[in-house]
Amino acid sequence: MGRLGRAVRGAMVGLLALSAAACADIYRNHGYTPTDNELAQISVGRDTRDTVAEIVGRPASSALLQDGAWYYVQSRYRHGGIGAPREIDRQVVAISFDQAGTVANIERFGLEQGRAVVLSRRVTETNIRGVSVIGQLLGNLGNLRAEQLID
Repeated sequence: MGRLGRAVRGAMVGLLALSAAACADIYRNHGYTPTDNELAQISVGRDTRDTVAEIVGRPASSALLQDGAWYYVQSRYRHGGIGAPREIDRQVVAISFDQAGTVANIERFGLEQGRAVVLSRRVTETNIRGVSVIGQLLGNLGNLRAEQLID
């Protein structure tokens, strides 16, 4: 085999390696949720909006109708090949406040099979506020399929 044959074979191996690398999944994170260590620094019934903002920062979204609850949302997407990006994980941390602006509840929600699932909850009273808003945020997004979007 001559030089030309080796060059062609080398080019084909290089092209094959490049095409295999192009199919590798890429993961991207969007948004921010405080870690459990950061949330442990917040005391239910004692901390206020200002102290929460100092500890974990202000959220990108807050509910106006639910006593000013703060929602921190983080999603992880997998981009692979020619298909559309697919959300593989979503977490929502909800910090709700009472009328005086004191922390009343801290909850962490996850997404499992298109349904909102409570992962952890710290509350001082039995009335859990803001669940319906979380359900609306997380409920339908996981149920969409490519076939539904095309129709």
